[in-house]
Amino acid sequence: MEWSMGLLGLTAGLLISVVTAPVGVSGAVFLLPVQVSVLGVPSPAVTPTNLLYNVVAGPGALLRYWRAGRLAGPLTRLLIAGTVPGVIVGAVIRVFAVPGPQVFRLLIAVLLLPLGVWLWLRTVRPTPPRARDLPSARATTALALAVGVAGGIYGIGGGSLLGPILVGRGAPVATVAPAALASTFVTSVVGAATYALLSLAASGEVAPDWLLGLSCGAGGLLGGYLGAHLQPHLPETALRLLLGTLAAGIGALYAVQILH
Repeated sequence: MEWSMGLLGLTAGLLISVVTAPVGVSGAVFLLPVQVSVLGVPSPAVTPTNLLYNVVAGPGALLRYWRAGRLAGPLTRLLIAGTVPGVIVGAVIRVFAVPGPQVFRLLIAVLLLPLGVWLWLRTVRPTPPRARDLPSARATTALALAVGVAGGIYGIGGGSLLGPILVGRGAPVATVAPAALASTFVTSVVGAATYALLSLAASGEVAPDWLLGLSCGAGGLLGGYLGAHLQPHLPETALRLLLGTLAAGIGALYAVQILH
């Protein structure tokens, strides 16, 4: 890897994570197209490389949230209980079934674009408190399991999917963000280890691009800490609108890629 690619990865990880960390998104879903289109990471190695980014970048924001005493809680445990087994299943599917990237882009566009618009509308025109029922513990874990499978297949951070859904159902961003980032970090550790084991038995580019993943992650480590530091200074409405914008933006990005 040339030093210029490492610097580009560092810069991309820093800029993405400082914006996404306040709402519980690791930024991996934005980094994925950068790695494929700009940095030229081959498939399926891009998936474990993205997971490696989450592993390195995660502690930055988590350290800040831990110091603020906001990591402990039932939501964190529910999300981890679902995403960890899900990422193992997703990694096996990615290596041996190899779902096409177009299917992934279509699913992300169809899910996140309307989800982001929905979150915007619910923030601008909030529903009555009685209608804002949070998902049950079982439903939350089931949702986390599905997100874990998607994360294992495509190397995205679960916060980009979990955050808009949970916040849209009425959960405060200050509660969702630390839990989503914690589950993303733990899941990414398990997912990266799973890919490392699968690379021993599978052919092709299965192992991560270690240097690039570490470079992107180093930028994400610093950016995540800065983003988590900013969160308490941002009003809840601004955070919800930011999360809705990110969700809609991700969906629109992948929709454009499908059309091209």
